[in-house]
Amino acid sequence: MSSTSPPSGLQTLAPYAAMPASCKGRMHPEPAPAYRSEYQRDRDRVIHSAAFRRLEYKTQVFVNHEGDLFRTRLTHSIEVAQIARSVARALRLNEDLTEGIALAHDLGHTPFGHAGQDALNSCMQDYGGFEHNLQSLRVVDELEERYAEFPGLNLTFETREGILKHCSRKNAMQLGVLGQRFLDRTQPSLEAQLTNLADEIAYNSHDVDDGLRSGLISVDSLTEIALFREQFDTVRKLYPGLPPRRTIHEVVRRLIGCQVIDLVETSIANLEAAAPPDVEAARHHGTALITFSEAMREKNLELKNYLRSNLYRHYRVHRMTAKAIRTITSLFDAFFSDPRLMPDEAREHTSQLEQSDGKHGRARAVADYIAGMTDRYAIAEYDRTFNPAR
Repeated sequence: MSSTSPPSGLQTLAPYAAMPASCKGRMHPEPAPAYRSEYQRDRDRVIHSAAFRRLEYKTQVFVNHEGDLFRTRLTHSIEVAQIARSVARALRLNEDLTEGIALAHDLGHTPFGHAGQDALNSCMQDYGGFEHNLQSLRVVDELEERYAEFPGLNLTFETREGILKHCSRKNAMQLGVLGQRFLDRTQPSLEAQLTNLADEIAYNSHDVDDGLRSGLISVDSLTEIALFREQFDTVRKLYPGLPPRRTIHEVVRRLIGCQVIDLVETSIANLEAAAPPDVEAARHHGTALITFSEAMREKNLELKNYLRSNLYRHYRVHRMTAKAIRTITSLFDAFFSDPRLMPDEAREHTSQLEQSDGKHGRARAVADYIAGMTDRYAIAEYDRTFNPAR
């Protein structure tokens, strides 16, 4: 088998799937990989990265030390990848590219989940802001230091494009060809489209599971939500004597399943109607082709609104959110005012960026350091920085 032979199964890809042979390349040219595709190489590099390992100790909803069984960014990313691969196979899209995007999509997330991102964005308002999708791209393009011949992970255009789900026009103008679709209003690859929705399926369904496990939301209140109620009623009818914990697992399993089926069937109908002859035709279609049905979109929105009001804004979650904001803001202010408080490697990075971009460079380097922290490292660093007894 030569290094250019397609791995087993690629012959079955749909014509509008991303083909490794048509990959748009890497920022730094490399020889083709042996015995694996370009997108398999991307996936493997993500898995071996330090940023990926740190996701184990980064908040999804509940901070790591609050319980051993709650989702973390790492388990969430794996669950997204599993769902996304199933959909990709059903649609005959590229599973390896899909998996690589899914595993990399949260690499730039801060400690303490969205509260940490909001806090860091507030700190960075005068210096270009902070957005975790852009930070994920920054991680794979620059911040990971593993390879002798280039900075970052040197991923393919297609994987990098999939990581960048959202982007302002201002930021897109600074990203060259990668940001062009946000200016032209074209679509990302179909693999990127489906990974975005697999992310929604995973966090909605698993936040229900974690919320129930924590006791912050209840089955009684969730039965007012159509998507949950339909699956719950089915499970109770089929298994009337099933214990509560197993009932919830069965309901969550079916929550995921019904959304995946809707996504696959709706997307097949969209693709058959549009009949894009290749990946570029799919990119230039006026709207996304990988979608939920309108009925499922409405049910998803109802569930999202419920989780926002009853779980994410619960006073116990808000208490941790307030602590996270104070921790991130205090660390940023201290390190920006005096970079000598940071460890040697972070201080050197700050010095380099400050030399090239002044205070904006200093702020960006401090944000890089804080964004790379795990929950428990941020808590420990706060203690080391502000506790006189340490």
